[in-house]
Formats: sequence, C-alpha cells, structure tokens
Amino acid sequence: MTIALVLLLLLAVNALYVAAEFAAVSVRRSRIRQLAAEGNSLAMQLQPVLDSPRLLDRYIAACQVGITFSSLVLGAYGQATLPGHLAPAFESLGGLQTAAAQGASAIVVLLGLTALQVVVGELVPKSLALQYPTTVATWTVIPMRWSLRGLSPFISLLNGSALALLRLFRAPSATHGHVHSPDEIELLIVQSSDGGLLSREERRRLRKALQLGARTAREVMVPRTSITGVEASTPTDRLVQLVASSPYTRLPVYEGSIDNITGVLHARDLATAVVGGGAVDLRSLTRPVVTLPETITVDRLLTALREHESPLAIVVDEHGGVSGLVTVEDVLAEIFGDVADEFKGAGPLPVRLADGRIRLPGQMNADDAATWLGAEVEGPSDTIGGRVVDALGHIPAPGEQMEIDGVSFEVEAVHRHAVVSLLAWPVPRGERDQS
Repeated sequence: MTIALVLLLLLAVNALYVAAEFAAVSVRRSRIRQLAAEGNSLAMQLQPVLDSPRLLDRYIAACQVGITFSSLVLGAYGQATLPGHLAPAFESLGGLQTAAAQGASAIVVLLGLTALQVVVGELVPKSLALQYPTTVATWTVIPMRWSLRGLSPFISLLNGSALALLRLFRAPSATHGHVHSPDEIELLIVQSSDGGLLSREERRRLRKALQLGARTAREVMVPRTSITGVEASTPTDRLVQLVASSPYTRLPVYEGSIDNITGVLHARDLATAVVGGGAVDLRSLTRPVVTLPETITVDRLLTALREHESPLAIVVDEHGGVSGLVTVEDVLAEIFGDVADEFKGAGPLPVRLADGRIRLPGQMNADDAATWLGAEVEGPSDTIGGRVVDALGHIPAPGEQMEIDGVSFEVEAVHRHAVVSLLAWPVPRGERDQS
C-alpha cells in the first residue's frame, strides 16, 4: 500500500510539472492580464512571469528539472521495490530460476512504469493544459513558485551551463515566447473556425484583414470612368446645381481634365460660402487631396489616409495619369464586405438565377467573383469583366459567349467599352474534357 502511494505521488508530481510547462507556453497573456486587472490573485502572480522572458525561462527550467527529477525517482524507487514482490510470482507460475525471475520482473516493472509515466504523467496533463491553459496555468503557479525558490541554485547552474554551451557553438539563446507569422496566424484562424470558436463570417473577415498587405489600391479603387468631378472654373450657379443633384458630399476638383485633380470640394464648404453671400471662388474652397500610386498596398494606403487625416485619395498610374479614387470605405469593404460608399453608390450585386446561372456585375473584383463561380478566372485585370476582355482580346458585344477556365460567360451589357453585366455558369466536366 505504501509503495503504491509513493508511486502515485511521484506520478502526480510529474504530471504537475508537465501541466505547468505546457500551460505556461500556451496560455494567452492577454487573458492573464485581464484576470489580473479584475483582481484574480493567481493571475497577478503569474503575469510577471509571462511578461518577462528571463522569468519565463527560469519557470520552464523549473518544470523541466521537476519532470526529470520525479521521473528518475519514480524509476529508481519502482525498480528497488516492485521486482522483489513480483519475482516469487514468476518463480511459482513460470517455473523460472531465481535470477531469471528477478530479471523478468525487472523488465515488467520497467515497461509498466514507463507506460504509467507516459500516459498519466505526460499525455493526460499535457492534453488538459492545452485544452484549459488559463485554468491550469493559474492553479499551478503557487507550487511552481515554491519550486522556483527551492530549485533556484540548481536552475541557475543549469541555465548558466546551457548558455555557455550555446555561446561555445555561437548559437543565439532562445526565449519561450513565439511570434506567429501571417501564415501561422491564418492557420490558427482556420483551426479556430473548424473548432467552432469562429463563425464563417468572422473567419472571412480575419483572413481578409491579413491579406490587406497583398492587395493594391488599383484592386479596390473606384475607376476613373466612375469618378464624378467638377471643373475649377465652373460658375457658382452651375456648381450649386451639380452638388445639389449629386449623391456625393465630396467632389474632386480638376483643371482642364480629370488627370489634373487639384483637390476636393466638400458640399458643406460650398453651402457655407453660398449662404455667406458674394462670389464663390471654387479654388479657395478646395481642400488638399492625397495622391498615391496604384501599386501601394491596401494596408499602407490605410496608414497614409490616417496620417493625412483624409477620407479619400486620388490613385495615379506610373505615368502620372489618374487611375481612380479610393476611400476609407473601399478599405473597409475589403474586410467587412460592401458597405455604403458615396463614391460607388448602391452598385449591382451578384444574383443566382432560377436556371442556375449567375449574373455578375462587370466591375466586381475577380477574386470575389471566384467565390460565386467556384473557380478562378485568370487574367491581368482586377475585375471579372476585365478578365473576360483579356481572354477575348477585344471589346465584346452583348450576347457574345466564351468559355474561360471551365466557366461559360455570356456578355449581357456593355457601356463605354466596359463590360457592365455578365451571365456565368460552370461547364460540365464531360463537356470540358471533350473540348
């Protein structure tokens, strides 16, 4: 009975250190800070350890020393006590000589203790620590603090020896913190979604946010042909009519042509000037506008808008010509989907028809269209209409049909040399193989 209690105690000690180690490296620091701010005494004791790489390194070292020590004592104690109780059974049941019976019992004890130590002392506590890291980390902090005090000289000696060896091989010392790459974060998002912690929409938004650095201003901007602007020399009465009839509160102001945008007119500034009486000088009402290259990534675009405290920017190509206009709403739409945008208005949305075909707006982003089509349509253009034109090599006429990358398209409407509306449907695999 005493032997069993000692073995169980050693297994429990081993399990404690294993659970403490895995919980310490997997627990969310933000959650511990939150609990500490709420007055949780255990979290308040654990937070300094997690926030300090040096303290966390000693914490993990204490766990490893405890695991090693308890494992060695478990094996030594088991081999010193259990074979003597098992050897007579082997002699009587197996007819073995004394020496052979002692050897067989030693092997059985070794295998049995190894299985117990791996399952009860390693796998089970590790699994619990990974599933409930916050609970395990907080409940093990007190025994770990006792261990740190008792093992402090030994830990210092071992850590010093390890650092000396690392310096000998010119290897950098590593901390137990881990900085996740964007790919790893995306994998965590997928795993959290598969585990039911994130909804499909939350997963989509998080992945879109991570991909902002891969999208460019050209892909999210309002194209040049859709920009509504005013000429700087427009008379006051005509200007008032344009602003009053426009759904937009901000209008780009240009001189001569849309390629020479000098600023932005806010409807409120015009209204204030008109109410004040006198002649209205449009140039004096024009606010500065940010100009950015069309190749700038969306995350840098958002930073530039924030730094200039501007809700919009003019996008130019490599030759200095205006490519389009981009707003904060365009960036938000990349994450949250289409939102109200005064420069885009309430544009047409994709529609799945009763016959199975899909009606797509020509200006729809090709990547977004791929989620409706279930296939990627390759091409240099950013919009689905542009990629159809790329594949054809000419401006299509309404009713023209073509097959691209396993998807059939029919041009439904064209306006100003741009595809406005498309009908699309997947080509059956049999027909695709024949073609």
